[in-house]
Amino acid sequence: MIPEIEKASTQDIKTFQEEKLKGLLQYLNSHSPYYKRVFKEQNIDINSINTLKELTKIPTTTKDQLQQYNDDFLCVPKNKIIDYVTTSGTMGDPVTFALTDSDLNRLAYNEAMSFACSGVTENDVMQLMTTIDRRFMAGLAYFLGARQLGAGIIRVGAGIPELQWDSILKFKPTYLIAVPSFLLKLIEYAKQHDIDLKTCGVKGAICIGEPLRNQDFSLNTLAEKITSQWEIQLFSTYASTEMNTAFNECEKQQGGHHHPELIIAEILDEKDQPVLANQVGELTITTLGVEGMPLLRFKTGDMVQAHTEACGCGRNTMRLGPVVGRKKQMIKYKGTTLYPPAMDNILNDFSEVESYIIEISNNTIGTDEICIKIATKTPTDKLLSRIKDHFRAKLRVSPRIEIHDKKEIQKLQFPIMSRKPVMVIDKRHIDS
Repeated sequence: MIPEIEKASTQDIKTFQEEKLKGLLQYLNSHSPYYKRVFKEQNIDINSINTLKELTKIPTTTKDQLQQYNDDFLCVPKNKIIDYVTTSGTMGDPVTFALTDSDLNRLAYNEAMSFACSGVTENDVMQLMTTIDRRFMAGLAYFLGARQLGAGIIRVGAGIPELQWDSILKFKPTYLIAVPSFLLKLIEYAKQHDIDLKTCGVKGAICIGEPLRNQDFSLNTLAEKITSQWEIQLFSTYASTEMNTAFNECEKQQGGHHHPELIIAEILDEKDQPVLANQVGELTITTLGVEGMPLLRFKTGDMVQAHTEACGCGRNTMRLGPVVGRKKQMIKYKGTTLYPPAMDNILNDFSEVESYIIEISNNTIGTDEICIKIATKTPTDKLLSRIKDHFRAKLRVSPRIEIHDKKEIQKLQFPIMSRKPVMVIDKRHIDS
């Protein structure tokens, strides 16, 4: 089930998106208090913007602006809102997103297409291992998408390996929707309770929240740990509340496919201009078909690389490589530029490390410092030395590493009201 526009030529996709863009600009000028104000203050004639290249005439939208003027992004009266979701804000308070009935239908279509991209069909049963409540868009999207696709879905929620396995053995799901590191906990539980992974019926996992691949699309350490013990296919996904859209891997597993009918994607440099081909930049998106709170040139904060060569699955859409890191979490450490995902990969190489959290701060001379707090059942100087040596070999630098109690780290990872684990605590903006 591949939409015709996703099989179209690059030129036809561009022409299609440019027509959609014109309609969006007219809609925003009529219904969005925020963008109406931007067009007026910047003297932008929206009728002069007819191509994707001309998007650069419009200033980008940042997360700070979305938070500061949250209500001004709403384009519909309150009585048209069906569902409210929130995302964590950069200035403390959560950002609200309001979805209309049309937006929920779009969300369902997006997830149905994304699941289909990863090989899920109406004959499959999916087990949802994330929350569907707590104003969380992702869990709702997965449920709606499975329903539209015609696949079965088991809403188990997050955590509790015993309950997850009870559902797997009882209902025989063929796909799991889970955070990759949680799959390791399921494997451990299965070993302890003599559950045969080979006969449980699970053939794949749609993975969220953590990277599975290196930049060359090879499996990273975490994914290798999973697949070496459980013969299942792992599919990466990338999405955010602001995008109302997902980028899912197909069976070729060479990056997350772009749905051009739902979103315009730009990869921008520090000056908000498109990067050169095969360069890393900040993903900046314009939503298409969103009624409640559409966004125009919204900077996601994620540093990515686009891949445009043809894919063997039959889609001609651009693909996103694994997220290199969050722009605001870029670390300049001892002359080396680092992002937390690179450190995740190294820490996942050590089975002795049960859990960890990365803390970034400023030192007294204003440069970045890294402290990695780990929990382990075998706290020895030899282990610390091995980890530090591995950091030097892979990244040329070694951060400070401390051993802490597992409960202390888990408390940091799961603050009150959190819907997903926090793996990085960035104190630089607090300290400065």
